[in-house]
Amino acid sequence: MLKRALVGACSLALLSSCIHKKYETPIAKTTQQPDKILFDSAMHSIERGQYEVARISLQTLMNTYESSEYLAKAKLAIADSWFREGGSNGLGQAEAEYKDFQLFYPQMEESAQAQDRICDIHYKQMDKSDRDIIQTLRAETECKDLITQYPNSKFVPSATQKLREVQESLAAHEFAVGDFYHTRQMNPAAANRLNALVDQYPLYSGAGQALYEAGDSYSKMGPRFRKQAGEMFARLVRDYPLDPRVKDATKRLQDMELPVPAPSQAALERAKWEQENFQRLRLTQKAMNVVKSSPDLSHAARSGAPTMTDPKKTIPYSIPVANAPPSEAVAAAAGGVAAPTKTDVSVTADTTTGTSLEKKTADAAQQPLPTNRDKEIAQMKAKQKKQQDKLAKKKKKPQPDQAAPSATTPAITTPATTTTPASASATTPAPQI
Repeated sequence: MLKRALVGACSLALLSSCIHKKYETPIAKTTQQPDKILFDSAMHSIERGQYEVARISLQTLMNTYESSEYLAKAKLAIADSWFREGGSNGLGQAEAEYKDFQLFYPQMEESAQAQDRICDIHYKQMDKSDRDIIQTLRAETECKDLITQYPNSKFVPSATQKLREVQESLAAHEFAVGDFYHTRQMNPAAANRLNALVDQYPLYSGAGQALYEAGDSYSKMGPRFRKQAGEMFARLVRDYPLDPRVKDATKRLQDMELPVPAPSQAALERAKWEQENFQRLRLTQKAMNVVKSSPDLSHAARSGAPTMTDPKKTIPYSIPVANAPPSEAVAAAAGGVAAPTKTDVSVTADTTTGTSLEKKTADAAQQPLPTNRDKEIAQMKAKQKKQQDKLAKKKKKPQPDQAAPSATTPAITTPATTTTPASASATTPAPQI
């Protein structure tokens, strides 16, 4: 028993010596570090929702203990307190604090966390696609910065999914504009918007509908754009094989006597995976989508790489390209991009003979540009035709002064207007004087 007591006493002494070394400080051996006390107190205040008290404690720590090991954590905690407080003012202050943290501590792992919170700040403030999209554009930029600046961070997968959902909202905004033009038969504007939409956001859930409307707009712009219309329908069949518009696009290609492409295997597998992993909204969620201001992102893609490049500027076909030769102008119109402008004036002798390519280019340049006023022109022509038909009917009706006399009203004749028949003048003898 005595040996056991001695062993127990020795073990307690060793344990107490270890604990004493762990909390040993140069200030006092019997107290904890004061910066740690301030930090723990601030964390406790943040958990209880006392954000202003927490910020005072953290600011005191930063101003008093400039070499503390909790300095970076305190600066990040101030930003977190503003983020938890919320509101437009709180989120704005949080973004400024996170940016400041990244500026002072760019090599720390918490910098990726700060960038992820900045992405969340704008992600949570997104409006619906038919409203202001400033916060949506900011969210896209910040999520792209997180993926490119911190590619090995643990926050990259979640930021990638956020970026897909953000681009779903941006694509829905562009589709609303393009569909507006297509409904009102503004074909050049609709084709320009919808074609650029699918090029920029291929993961958009309504990309198939956008391609079909783009092809329909091209087909209404005349035979000059038959090739572009076929490309839109073929891309729909090839890249979006499970879209509801595939049958209509196939029929349009057959009517245009163009080949129908086979669906891409990779696109088919991705579409099947999206359908299998799609989570339908409950009735309560659908009701809340009508009330809340944030967009409905349930149809956003959950696979595939989001677009990391900025959208290209495109020009509708109804706008003529200035200061460019006919060949460059037609090429720019075919690609939907701006042709290079020329500011220098030069004179060269034309020693080449006309080729078939030059003839086609000249013929294409001489063709009139498509217009966005097709519906208005059609209404105006219909109105003019209606007026012409009305005037034609009016001319066919007999005038009142040319109408035949009625049976009840006798004809009135005057001596000046009466004539003597030739037979009567022949039988009446002339008077003698």
